[in-house]
Amino acid sequence: MSEVKEKVRFAAGDMAVYPTHGVGQIETIRVQKIGGIDQTFYVLKLLESGMTIMIPTTSSGNAGLRPVISTSEVKRVEDILKDREGKISTQTWNRRYRDYMDKIKTGSAFEVAVVLRDLLVLKGDKELSYGERKMMDTARNLLVRELSVARQMDEEIVEQQLEELFA
Repeated sequence: MSEVKEKVRFAAGDMAVYPTHGVGQIETIRVQKIGGIDQTFYVLKLLESGMTIMIPTTSSGNAGLRPVISTSEVKRVEDILKDREGKISTQTWNRRYRDYMDKIKTGSAFEVAVVLRDLLVLKGDKELSYGERKMMDTARNLLVRELSVARQMDEEIVEQQLEELFA
């Protein structure tokens, strides 16, 4: 499997997802001189925190910057969340935590959905550690924000729909 990801071109105003940080809007594309060389950056303003991140356009794919999932991909995320047949890892909580963190770091909405589903299922069986609870909240927030943008719905409605999936 190749390490080089497909190059995606964004324009100012586009919505994009940056791994572990979530959804943001490309405010502008800026050229800055670094080490005497002009480099082009996407300036991404994150929805959740308002923080601005500059991502080199040449390595944005390798950094995990990607478009928000499509409406057809939203269905796949929902299917992952509904699937309770998956086997939850029986490894120690800290090993599980590392595995889940690796999935979140991929930036994939599908991997984040797996983490959220597994932690919500696990929560039904036992009390989660502090780290697992925090990770579950992170996964939920990342998914809610992306799904709300993909569906063009309020985050509160998406959050409510996710709660209903696990009620």
